[in-house]
Order: sequence, then structure tokens, then C-alpha cells
Amino acid sequence: MGTTGKRLFQYAMFYKKSILLALAFLLLAISVELIGPVIAKRMIDQNILGIEKTWYEVSETSDKRVEYNGKYYKREDHLAADEAKGAPVRVLQAGRSFYWYEGETVVDGKREVEGGTMTVTPKEGAAATYAVTRLSKDEVYRFYKPEIPGLLTLAVSYFGLLVLAAAFTYGQRMLLQTSANRIVQKLREDVFAHSQRLSVQYFDNLPAGKIVSRITNDTETIRELYVAVLANFFSGAIYMAAILGALFLLSPTLALIALPIVPILFAWIYVYRKFAERYNRIIRAKISDINAMINESINGMPIIQAFRRQKQMMEEFDGHNKEFYTYQKKMLSLNSITSHNLVNVIRNIIFITVIWLFWGDHLGSAITVGVLYAFVDYMNRMFQPIVGIVNQLSNLETARISAERVFQLMDEPGIDVATGKIDRYKGEVSFKDVTFAYKDNEYVLKNISFEAKQGQTVALVGHTGSGKSSILNLLFRFYDIEKGSITVDGIDIRETPKQHIRQHMGIVLQDPFLFTGTIASNVSLDNPAISRETVVKALKDVGAYDMFQSLPGGIDEPVIEKGSTLSAGQRQLISFARALAYDPAILILDEATASIDTETEAIIQAALDVLKKGRTTFVIAHRLSTIRQADQILVLDHGEIVERGNHEELMEQKGKYYGMYQLQLGGAASPVLSV
Repeated sequence: MGTTGKRLFQYAMFYKKSILLALAFLLLAISVELIGPVIAKRMIDQNILGIEKTWYEVSETSDKRVEYNGKYYKREDHLAADEAKGAPVRVLQAGRSFYWYEGETVVDGKREVEGGTMTVTPKEGAAATYAVTRLSKDEVYRFYKPEIPGLLTLAVSYFGLLVLAAAFTYGQRMLLQTSANRIVQKLREDVFAHSQRLSVQYFDNLPAGKIVSRITNDTETIRELYVAVLANFFSGAIYMAAILGALFLLSPTLALIALPIVPILFAWIYVYRKFAERYNRIIRAKISDINAMINESINGMPIIQAFRRQKQMMEEFDGHNKEFYTYQKKMLSLNSITSHNLVNVIRNIIFITVIWLFWGDHLGSAITVGVLYAFVDYMNRMFQPIVGIVNQLSNLETARISAERVFQLMDEPGIDVATGKIDRYKGEVSFKDVTFAYKDNEYVLKNISFEAKQGQTVALVGHTGSGKSSILNLLFRFYDIEKGSITVDGIDIRETPKQHIRQHMGIVLQDPFLFTGTIASNVSLDNPAISRETVVKALKDVGAYDMFQSLPGGIDEPVIEKGSTLSAGQRQLISFARALAYDPAILILDEATASIDTETEAIIQAALDVLKKGRTTFVIAHRLSTIRQADQILVLDHGEIVERGNHEELMEQKGKYYGMYQLQLGGAASPVLSV
């Protein structure tokens, strides 16, 4: 068992009691079912064909006697040990008729009757003749009548076993289905919980659609492993072992004929898995690619339609879809070649072989019609689970590949969620010689050093890619630095759990993300520690409360995914109120006013003058007019701080900041920095 198999087994062990009980029910159902052919064999050999056994004349008072021509007869297997018996007689069948023969020994061979003489022609030797008398239907019925109660008892027992097997099978399936759903429920919870612990960098490198595919599609495939594959393989193994054991008890010769099925099945599984593994890996990867592309196209639909990229997107999707279809077709071909059709061929070959040997009398006199029937019944029962195993091979491989992909996600290094809380810090931030690269030796920050005192507003400006957002990503510990140090209130942030560091930080992004719910729930994020009053106060502080109260539902107005029914300004105000509701010691505005109209920006600016007191505020802004009141402005260029100071000081220097400011005002400028 590989690593993936062991981990799937470990998940199964969480619900081992119900799974073991289900497998016990399955074992009982199989055991009950396997008794059926034994009962059928007895009904055929004893109750139906037993009429040809030797009969003896007995007294009138004997039980299970049969009256014929004024005398009473009893079958040899019904005689008591001390019961007196007379001359032996036989009831012989030729074609559809039965005949009375006063004698005991009759050779085996082909029987023909003409007049009152039966001629038996054996395969070897001379034919023998016997004087016989044809029995009427009523007379034949008399000889069968003693067997009817036993026959009915066995029939009722057979039917009862079928009902009992059905009850065990129902219990097994219910327990196994329930256990499988619980296992997958836990697996999904673990995968989703782990996705919350992954670093932001991981999501930068993997499309959201692929992660969604692993949490939903792949875990659903794993469910089939526990429901269908486990039941089929377990029942198949038990069926085959039990039936082979029963065949050896029934007839060792017939068992040896059936025995080669086992190595054939193992070779079959080995060959199938060799090809199916490669196909399934590509198929699962293509499903992820398709999901990722669908997710991306839905999110980017306005851009796709605005730039008339529908045809190109369809062509790209069609390429993924065709490749998926190609390997699905290969998988179907493989399944068709190794499906139950091949099982039927092998089964028919075995049946033909056995019937030919039986017909040619090569199996010996021990093989009766009842034994042959039981063999055929057992083989049909054994090939049924073999078909189940073969048909589940594709699900087994698909589930195994899906499990590998899920566990690969869960093996990504994550951050354990820290418990507890820390006291609200002052918010004094210090960067000392911080150097950072997202990729090896491609530094986006070089020797960054600055200090932000409590209550100060620090603005970061510079061209795209200059490192502004990277500074805040490091402060939030979305990424960790390689060189230098970052401290909050004199404590290195690497010495504090990430959740604790972020506990007293608030952030407002340029493109705010809203969750499905209401305006109020998007402010509080359903945090029970944030009361309704706190939500209202936060909205009032940013000047948005009256705006939202004018909506039909007020601050309980429904918000659909991403808040697409709200304007950019309204979404940003909700995001801003969210940050304030958490009462952060450090407030970060990452180009928060870039997509806001002038009137809304004025509302935010007015609120900021009140809110920034007592908080350290970091602002990334392209509109330099919004940061004129900042206590400290850091001008970045290619990952380095090239200028620092307040607005007036930087304007006096007539450097890059001066050029940028003049450019935005529309005036002439000397060296400028593009924005």
C-alpha cells in the first residue's frame, strides 16, 4: 500500500466501527447467499433426481412409503437402520417417461424403450436390456409425493435466505454509504481548513479553479472509492475465496478448473492499472484546467466582452475540452477492452470446458447433475463480483489519482492557526535594512529602512513595480523577509504568530472583496465580537451610513457575490468600514481611493482625519493630492527609497515626487516618474 493508500486508510479509521459493521453485514450476506446453491443441489439430487435411487418393499405401517400394485415401497435413503426390507426395485427415466423395473443394478448409458423393454447402451461394452413397465402420471406422482414436504421446506428456506441476504445487503450499503459520506465530509473540511492556512504565495501560483476542483471534484471521486470500490473489492475477495472453498468441498476437479481465474484477474488488474494511471492523471489535470478557465472567464466576462475576446476564449476552451475528450476516449477504449465482456468470454470458456468434460464422462461418476448445477451457480456468483471488480478498476484509479492531488494540496506547508489573543499594540513600525525577493535573486525591495510612529500617516508612492505593495505584504506577513528586520513596538514580527500580528491590523484594498450576505455582515464578517452598534458606528464614521440607509433593506440590504449590484464607491466604503470595525492599531490603505469618485473620496478623506488619530496609517496612493497631509512620504524607485519627507519638504527638493506631482496637476515638470 502506497502513501496515498495509507492516508485513505487512516481517514477510513475515523469511522472504523461503522465500516467494520458494514463489512460484517456484507460477509453475512455473502455467507447466506452461498448456502443457496447447496440447497439447490440437495433439491435436485435428493428430492427431484432421487426418484431413481433404489427402492425396497416395506411393511404397510412404514412412514414415507409408496403404494404400487398393492405393495409398499420405500426409498433406500429413507429406510431406518433396523427396518426390514424386501426385494429392491428401481424407477428409471427415459426421455420424459418413467418406468418400473424390478431389480437393482442398471448400467449407465443411453436409454431407449420399445414396448416393455428398456435398452441401455453404455459408451463402452455391449448394450443391456431390462423388462420395464411404464408408470402413469398418477403413479409417478406417488413416488414424488414423500419428497414434496422436504422440497417445500428447502424452497421456503431458500427464499428466506434470499430475504435475509437482502436485509444484510441493505444494512451494509446504508452503513458504507453513510461512512463514505462522513469520510469525504471530514476530508473536505480538512482540505478547506488547510487551504485557509496556506500562504498567499501559494494562491499566487495556482489558479482558483484548480483549487476548487481539488476540494469538490476530487473529493467526490474519493467518495466513490469508499462506497463502490471498497464494497466491490471486499465482497469480491470474500466471494471468490468462499466459492473456491465451496468448490473444493463440492468437487476438487471442478475447483481446479476454476482456480486459474485468480491469477488471470491479478494479471488483468496489473495491466489495466499500468495504462489507466497515465490516462487518469491527464484527465484529472484537464478537469482542473477547464475549471480554472471557466472560473477565470466568468470573473473576467466584462473584459472578455468589452474586448471581443469570446472567439479566442472559445478556441482556448475547445482545445482543453478536445484534449480531455481524447483521453476520456482512450479511457473508454481501455475499459471496453477489459470490461465484463472479456469476463463473459472467460466464463463461457470455463462452462463449455466443464460441460464437454461432463458430457464425455471425463469427470467421473461423482459429478452429478446437482453438482454440475451447483458449479454453474457458484461460477455465475463468482463472476458477478469479478465483473464488479473489473468495472470498478476505473473508479479505483480515478480515486487514487484524485487522492494524490488532494493530499498534495494538504502537504503544502501551512500555518497553524494560533489560539488566544494579544493586547492591542501601539502600532510603532520599524523597517531595518529589509531586502526581499518573490523569486530567487530578483529583489523587489533593497535595504528598506524607515520608522512609523504611533498615530502617524506614512504614504508610499512610486511607479508600478517599485515595491509599495510588497512593503505592506511583508508587514502583514503574507510573505516573510530574507534579510533585515521588521518590528512592531520593538518586537520582531517573525517572533509573533501571523494571526496575532494581523489581529490589530486593518486593510482596505483597491479592489474590495465582498462576500454573499448583507452590508452589515460584510462589515462584521459575522464576527460575534463585533456588535451591531459597532457596525453602525463604523459606517457612520466613514460617512456611509446614511447612503446605505436609503437602500430598501438599509444596512441589511442583500449583497450578492463580489457586491456586483453596488457601485465601486459603495463597495470601497463597506471595505473601509470593515477595517475600522475591527479597531486596528495599524490601518493600511492600498490604493483605496484609486477607483472612487471625487465625492466619495471627499467623504473618506473627511473620515480619515478623525480615524487616523491613535492609529498608524500606511497609504499607497497614485493620487498624490490625497496624501498631502501625510506625516511621512516615502518615494520608491525599483525597490529603493529614493526620497522621504512630508509634502512640503519633497516639493522643495524638486526631485521625483515634485515631478510626479506637477505631472498630475498638468503642469511642466522636470524629471518625472511615471505612475
